[in-house]
Amino acid sequence: MNTTLLVLPPRLVLASHNAGKLVELEELMGPLGVAVVGAGALGLPEPEETGDTYVANALLKAHAAAQGSGLPALSDDSGLSVAALGGKPGIHSARWAGPERDFTLAMKKVEDALGDDPDRRASFHCVLALAWPDGSERTFEGRIDGHLEFPPRGSNGFGYDPIFVAEHESRTFGEMAPVEKKAHNHRARAFARLLGAADFH
Repeated sequence: MNTTLLVLPPRLVLASHNAGKLVELEELMGPLGVAVVGAGALGLPEPEETGDTYVANALLKAHAAAQGSGLPALSDDSGLSVAALGGKPGIHSARWAGPERDFTLAMKKVEDALGDDPDRRASFHCVLALAWPDGSERTFEGRIDGHLEFPPRGSNGFGYDPIFVAEHESRTFGEMAPVEKKAHNHRARAFARLLGAADFH
């Protein structure tokens, strides 16, 4: 485990082409005085996610953006794990949405796969990876447990948010205002660990 204090760069690339993730990450980084630019705005291609874990895929994306831009890069790899489906869709959460990233389709696939199984336990996972052009790297993980409810509810958020209800909550992430969701979701928890490692002096 790397316990060296993390010095946040003044400018970094957000290694994501997912508009929802970009908004969340920009809002998390903004108050820290870190200028951010999306990988898409720099014309960086989206690398193929060939890793078999969230950590591997997050690092792959961060290093690709750092090498392509010459700037430090922050990436996110996250997904939904459903207990009754053996952890699926997991790292393939985006792929379940198809090439058009249709998460209405993805949520229907999850519902169909569950069928009549009463076990609706699920968890959201997130790994944030920071990579520098010199090859150095850091990762930070976050997780939130909950359960799934159908049909989907709410139009806020993105991805599987409309079917996920976090522990001790009655509303889905899709029904929460962005500021509420950001307060305790998996991405915010990973980001809190990043902040805990950062040196602001």
